[in-house]
Amino acid sequence: MQAGNKLVIAVSGKGGVGKTTTTALMVKALLGSGLRSMLVVDANPDSNLPEVLGVKVEKTVGDVTSELKKAIDRGELPPTVSKRDMLEFKVFEVLKELPEFDLLVMGRTEGEGCYCMVNDVLTEVVDTLSKNYAITLMDMEAGLEHLSRRTDRDVDYMLIVTDLSRMGFLTAARIKKLAEEVHINFKRVFLLGNRFPADKEAILNSYAKEIGVEPLGIVPYDDNVARFNLEGIPLLKLPDNSPALIAIKGFVKKIGLI
Repeated sequence: MQAGNKLVIAVSGKGGVGKTTTTALMVKALLGSGLRSMLVVDANPDSNLPEVLGVKVEKTVGDVTSELKKAIDRGELPPTVSKRDMLEFKVFEVLKELPEFDLLVMGRTEGEGCYCMVNDVLTEVVDTLSKNYAITLMDMEAGLEHLSRRTDRDVDYMLIVTDLSRMGFLTAARIKKLAEEVHINFKRVFLLGNRFPADKEAILNSYAKEIGVEPLGIVPYDDNVARFNLEGIPLLKLPDNSPALIAIKGFVKKIGLI
């Protein structure tokens, strides 16, 4: 990546295709590359990314949003402070600063009627925070909700992950179409096949061409990744010779992130 560039990258796709694993592998691939700074955003309400990365998170943006709503309901917000300013302050409070990257977990709000949904906050968080990092990497929620709510407004690269299933491919096509319908103009859109046999890459390439996105390649099934996920071992501890990590490192280099 050329000096001075700042990129926001979103990882999207159908539920269960491996978005969180892909995001974690990208984080590991980028670490040690000389990258100046990286923000990792877990925008999936299930919030599995911290565990996959081996990071303990005490509070999420959803938690502080709910707390702020309760404070407003009790009349405890100082009259000189706006709701938006207070929320932004709270977001910075829950930003987890680590030696090699920073992590922000969106999480969920409690109950109904919160004055500002977490996904509405995400666009402003990305606007504000991403300017301070060379790369912002976002693990998005499954499906199309994030696009319909326009939480990808300032994303440069959209990386759509699919498995070898019809529904995975159909979701990829719908993501591409919906982005166009709501006028989100990504600089580049990639299709990545996760847990693909080597002899099926042509299927991915053909489908990517059909829906008008760039085929990025395939990530093979990796026993190490499966074992680490099963045993709760952070993927940042994967050995460098793990096939999935080798593939992701190649893709990160291919799209110019390192």
